[in-house]
Amino acid sequence: MGRGSAQVRLKLRDVRAGHTIERTFQAGERFNRVRLEQKSAQYLYQDAGLYYFMDNETFEQSPLTGEQLGDALNYLKENMSVMISRHGDEPVSVELPITVELEVTETGPSYKGDTSSAGTKPAVLETGITVQVPFFINTGDVVRVDTRNGSYVERA
Repeated sequence: MGRGSAQVRLKLRDVRAGHTIERTFQAGERFNRVRLEQKSAQYLYQDAGLYYFMDNETFEQSPLTGEQLGDALNYLKENMSVMISRHGDEPVSVELPITVELEVTETGPSYKGDTSSAGTKPAVLETGITVQVPFFINTGDVVRVDTRNGSYVERA
């Protein structure tokens, strides 16, 4: 802008409600810090749209909605260890391990002579996500998938 002080434009995400807003602030403006506590937990099961996690220290169960989990739903398996971010006593979000091992439930046929450096084909994994895998991967194989970008890493 012409002659004003510097301004900062931010996209803010409400971690409780899940919506995003865009705000403009003056460059020197201060904010209160929010303290999020990270705790180790284990994913137990899904029931009526809620996903239940158990704290590994207190054995307390916490339900999270699908909106709170977001893309993490594509990689969740029962008994998987995750890190849960909490604000006070309220669970806010889930942090997955960098890679997870998932079984291939459906994929096209492989061809003799295919190598790991050849092309790729789509494969549906046990959680329902579709990932591009090399031609030598068959139905029933277990593959390692990167949870940050959803790409195939290696055969497990």
